[in-house]
Amino acid sequence: MVDWSQTALLFPGQGSQTVGMGRDLVEAYPAAREVYEQADSILGFKLSGLCFNGPEDDLNQTINTQPAVFTTGIATLRALQSAQPDMSPAMAAGHSFGEITALVAAGALSFEAGLKLARERGRVMKEAGERSPGAMAALLGLDADTVRSLCEQASKQTGGVLVMANDNCPGQVVISGEVETLDVGIQLATEAGARRAVKLAVSIAAHSPLMASSADEFRRILDSVSFSTPQIPVYANLTAVPLDSVDAIREELGNQLTGSVLWTASIQNMIAAGTTRFVELGSKDVLTGLLKRIDRSVQGVPLNSAATLQDFLTT
Repeated sequence: MVDWSQTALLFPGQGSQTVGMGRDLVEAYPAAREVYEQADSILGFKLSGLCFNGPEDDLNQTINTQPAVFTTGIATLRALQSAQPDMSPAMAAGHSFGEITALVAAGALSFEAGLKLARERGRVMKEAGERSPGAMAALLGLDADTVRSLCEQASKQTGGVLVMANDNCPGQVVISGEVETLDVGIQLATEAGARRAVKLAVSIAAHSPLMASSADEFRRILDSVSFSTPQIPVYANLTAVPLDSVDAIREELGNQLTGSVLWTASIQNMIAAGTTRFVELGSKDVLTGLLKRIDRSVQGVPLNSAATLQDFLTT
């Protein structure tokens, strides 16, 4: 049996989607199948078909990606709970919109409300990207303070917007902003010694001021959602500390669209609070990979298939 007293759950964000995700889970676990069926019913279209069969271009549209990854995360969780009904993880966190999945896992939000929120978040971000197009890039080999500084420098040079969007792990930071300013930022990063600077395949500037209009709309949506206090600590992206009240949850989710994801600090704080094992519930192993760069002394376990779930349950 798994020792849950020092085990945390992690839920990925955009970029962890892949055609075929969840398909083997629904074949092996009725609890997972029920989640996808429920999602199809709530949204009024076959989200399950998009997850299982694509097409990839449709799955990669933000408005579809976020509910798809959310549903896959909860389906994996329900499959795990069906095999271990008494499981009681010590804490949880979700990367970017994965925070919504973590809140559902922690009992702060119903599955239906979480799914609708994920869909609405994707919609408002898509619309904000159409109003204020932007770009994002991953920088390898620079620390967060250096990246913040070069973003300020690029913004001053161009008069545009560029910010640090994600501090994912030591040596991997994502920047986000207007295309011209981002190009200047990439040049400055290269001059500062970045090993690589890779533009991401997105047309939106997530976690930047260019999302301000969508954040305002999303806050109004959040006001109508019923939240509860999390039953286990959920570490917030923007502060890297647990969300301890409904007001804190609303503030976090509302500000997250324009704020930076402090993933490195979140994981470090969870380790300091006693976590020795992190279980990632999604279709890839993105967060497990970041974990290895943050602290190799702890264990990372990606549950991204029926096979990996079965292996986890029998070890």
